[in-house]
Amino acid sequence: MTMRERGSISGWLALASILAITTVSPAFGQHAGTHAGGAAHGGPGAIAGGPHQHLDSRFSHNQYYYDHGYSIHRPPAGGMGEFHGRDGGRYWYHGGNWYRWRGGAWMVWGAPLGLFVPLLPPYFTTVWWNGVPYYYANDTYYVWADSQGEYEVVAPPDGIEASGSTQAPPSDQLFVYPKNGQSPEQQSKDDYECHRWAVDQSGFDPTVAGGGVAPDQVVNKRNDYFRAKVSCLEGRGYTVK
Repeated sequence: MTMRERGSISGWLALASILAITTVSPAFGQHAGTHAGGAAHGGPGAIAGGPHQHLDSRFSHNQYYYDHGYSIHRPPAGGMGEFHGRDGGRYWYHGGNWYRWRGGAWMVWGAPLGLFVPLLPPYFTTVWWNGVPYYYANDTYYVWADSQGEYEVVAPPDGIEASGSTQAPPSDQLFVYPKNGQSPEQQSKDDYECHRWAVDQSGFDPTVAGGGVAPDQVVNKRNDYFRAKVSCLEGRGYTVK
């Protein structure tokens, strides 16, 4: 066989390989993610979605995800693998997409409420609601569960989609400086006593979830607490910033 003949055969084999890759059936093709880092996470922003994808722009999330009902024969490799929902279903979690085993295929599905996962999707948007951070991606909300040491899939609380904020609330940290030469031990004692007094005055306790008040009272009660604590500390000879 001549060198020209061998080169011609190699070219045809390469072309055949390309055609084989590009003619996989889209209904059950093994897909690759097309996510790009959103602007909120330091990336270049969303890129154009591929077939069977839609743009999730809620909270300026701006990421593409696969449409519900889209099916594949095999779940995507990697990710966090298979989970079992409270409904007994088999679920697969990868790149912010959730799949459920249905009719002999893995179908893109809604996330199962109440299920715990060790990691958040690769791209998520933090949404603050009544002082609590929710982590949003692909129509799904996650919250950190201390009792489990994982993130829980939860239903969106009422009002978050209309009034949730991607801006973090003001810091709860106060910087306290003794003006009268108080010792660290005395400052610690005064800080605790002023904390307890502010809790009694406001009904808000920042050491418990949601401050221990109704969700619609968090902002006002929280402000009342800090005003009371600052007033107490200043009255005991401290500068508070």
